[in-house]
Amino acid sequence: MKILRGLLLGLLALGTARAADDHLVYFGCYTSGKSKGIYCARFDSATGKLGAPQLAAETKNPSFLAIHPSHKFLYAVGEMSAPGKKAGAVSAFALDAATGQLKLLNQQDSGGAGPCYVGLDSAGTCALVANYSGGSVASLPIKSDGTLAPAASTVQHSGSSVNPARQKGPHAHSIFLDAANRFAFAPDLGLDKVMSYRFDAAKGTLAPNDPAFAVVAPGSGPRHFAFHPNGKFAYVINELLCTVTAFRYDTARGALTEIETVSTLPAGEGVKPGYSTAEIRVHPNGKVLYGSNRGHDTIAVFALDEATGQLKLLQNAPTLGNIPRNFNLDPSGKWLLAAHQKSDNVVVFAVDQATGKLTPTGQQIEVGACVCVKFMPLK
Repeated sequence: MKILRGLLLGLLALGTARAADDHLVYFGCYTSGKSKGIYCARFDSATGKLGAPQLAAETKNPSFLAIHPSHKFLYAVGEMSAPGKKAGAVSAFALDAATGQLKLLNQQDSGGAGPCYVGLDSAGTCALVANYSGGSVASLPIKSDGTLAPAASTVQHSGSSVNPARQKGPHAHSIFLDAANRFAFAPDLGLDKVMSYRFDAAKGTLAPNDPAFAVVAPGSGPRHFAFHPNGKFAYVINELLCTVTAFRYDTARGALTEIETVSTLPAGEGVKPGYSTAEIRVHPNGKVLYGSNRGHDTIAVFALDEATGQLKLLQNAPTLGNIPRNFNLDPSGKWLLAAHQKSDNVVVFAVDQATGKLTPTGQQIEVGACVCVKFMPLK
């Protein structure tokens, strides 16, 4: 009996440990092809196993997602019109962690056309949105029931830059808050600037900061942004020139000072027609940075110098798909999921814990026009 009891307790402990490694993964997609909205799959961080995707919510073009800190709600931009509006929409969903299913709570105007990014403040009291076509950013307070209130602030960008095909006007591409929840940064592809805002958490509002922006090289097209875990550095990936710009971050002023700009392509290779970058992530250990190359169809892996913030290219890992628009690391930092907009697949990679280099595990699933990957731990 003692032996049997011991075996049962061991199995129970194993089950508990495995449960702690379980996650839901949500995929945002374009819906002009195979996909119908937001999809969900189960992921085991202990083994790297990714389950089959299921439709979580039918909605139009949910191209970027954000999960509430409580894990009770999910928010999605919709590159569509809000009810009765010509601008885009942001949708709030109730999230059922047991099934992964989503239930629409409400929608609000995004404050501009073509919303392409949504992120939340650390307390989950406000959603920040970037509108690509409209060239604006907005802040929408989140109510206690998870629904979105109308925008508390909307800021219209203005200006242009040197690329006549892509930079005739502003194109806000994302917006990110710092760890202190004080300053927000919005890379604008059309302006070659990373706009800086003061964030009032109590009011849920954005106001221009001083300094109001940091600049990148003309024609770069800044797209997405990532802070280093130590809070001393920040990085922007530049879509048009396939580069990453490293900044030193002044936490008191919300100011960015350029350190260096490096290519995301192999040494000696320049930008070719059809090449562009998309996503950028810093590994939780702070030692590695990743950036996706579309057209080249690789993920650039950089070693990070934690003292200087500088980058050294280690690898261009083929992503085994066409147009790696988005990717994400699981919370353990052991796995990376790369989503492909054109080949309709999500590929699992193992992350070398010593070097950060990527190796495909042989696992992949089909998700049509997938352009966003978000992990949610199951407690």
